[in-house]
Amino acid sequence: MYGTPGFQAQYTPGGLLYKGSESNLQYVTSTAFLLLTYSKYLSSHGDGGGGVVSCGTVTITAQNLIALAQKQVDYILGNNPIKMSYMVGFGERYPKHIHHRASSLPSIHAYPQRIPCNNGFQYLYSASPNPNLLVGAIVGGPDSNDNFSDDRTNYQQSEPATYINAPLVGALAFLSAPN
Repeated sequence: MYGTPGFQAQYTPGGLLYKGSESNLQYVTSTAFLLLTYSKYLSSHGDGGGGVVSCGTVTITAQNLIALAQKQVDYILGNNPIKMSYMVGFGERYPKHIHHRASSLPSIHAYPQRIPCNNGFQYLYSASPNPNLLVGAIVGGPDSNDNFSDDRTNYQQSEPATYINAPLVGALAFLSAPN
């Protein structure tokens, strides 16, 4: 955590935790979930139930952990330098060219014929938005400078995955619960 001895986390200029260039949001959503889980533990067990832990000369409270997790979730949902939600279908601006076969191919209602595997590349390389909205999917996210390329061929940034979404569901459940 920032301000603690041995601080090692990296952040983008806009405040997103940054660990790796491919699907960075997998690390962010998992970290947010773990911060919230530990904050709950601290609140019920830490230092006599006070929700505090010391790291060198720095005191970290459960509320500090919650605030950091909240900031990361807010960034993912659109409070970031480019004002883009990285959750498909959430907010006014979100990725429309995600790297996902079922989302980028036409629906069976629009194109009932079989699409052989090799014929799918025309849809992969198409500049058109995905015809099927994968609502709720979290993509890989921005680079270390808060830039995002809404391009389905850039799987590092535009591919959704369960290992990105699942921890965010836990974080959102925590943050939406009454205090």
